[in-house]
Amino acid sequence: MRVLIVEDERDLATAIATGLKRQGFAVDLAFDGEQGLSLASSGAYDGIILDRMLPRMDGLAVCRALRQAGANVGILMLTAKDTVDDRVEGLNGGADDYLVKPFEFKELLARTHALTRRHTSEKRNVLTAKDLRVDLETAEVTRAGQPLALSRKEYMLLVYLLRHPRQLITHERLCTHAWDLESDANADLVRAHIKNLRRKVDTGFDEKLIHTVHGMGYRLEP
Repeated sequence: MRVLIVEDERDLATAIATGLKRQGFAVDLAFDGEQGLSLASSGAYDGIILDRMLPRMDGLAVCRALRQAGANVGILMLTAKDTVDDRVEGLNGGADDYLVKPFEFKELLARTHALTRRHTSEKRNVLTAKDLRVDLETAEVTRAGQPLALSRKEYMLLVYLLRHPRQLITHERLCTHAWDLESDANADLVRAHIKNLRRKVDTGFDEKLIHTVHGMGYRLEP
C-alpha cells in the first residue's frame, strides 16, 4: 500500500516515513500544501497523512480541494489543534480521521491501517485466501500454518493482491501502489518480485493462489 505524508516538519515526516516503510508501506513525502495537493491529485495513493498547518496551502484547504475534485482516498489529518471545534472542522472538511500531536507511532500505524482498509473491500486486520494468512498488525505470513519468509516488497505485493481478490491487477497498478516516487519500478521488476512471491506462496501446494494473466498482470484466486 502506498501512502503520502504531507508534513512540513521534516524530521517528523522522515520518522513517520521510516516507520511506515518498516511496516511494508511505500511512502512519498511532501513538505508544503501545494506540493502535497499536486502529488495527491495523481490518484496513486491508498492513504494520505496530512498535517493541518502547512506553508503555501494549509492542510484543510488541501483536504477540501481533494474532496471537491472527487478524490476517494483516505485522509488522516495531523494537528496540534485539539479543540472539539478544530476536530469537527477537519472532519467536515473531508478528513476521515484526526490525530493530535504529539502521538505514539503505534497509534498512527493502527489508524493508517484502518484508513487504508476503509477504502478497500477488505476491512479485516487478518487477510486470508484458503490456507494463506497475513496478519497486518504483526506482518506475519503463513500458509497451512507454516511461516513464509517474505521480503518487504513481496509482502507489499501479497497484501495488495489479497485486498483485491479475483481482480486483474496489472503491472502498472502494482508499480503505482507498491513503489514510491524514488524507485525505478517497471513491469520487468514486478515480474521478478511476483516470481519470487509465487515460489514462496505456491510451491509444494496443489492449489495455486497467484495466477498470471499473460500480457496483462496477475490475479489472486482464493
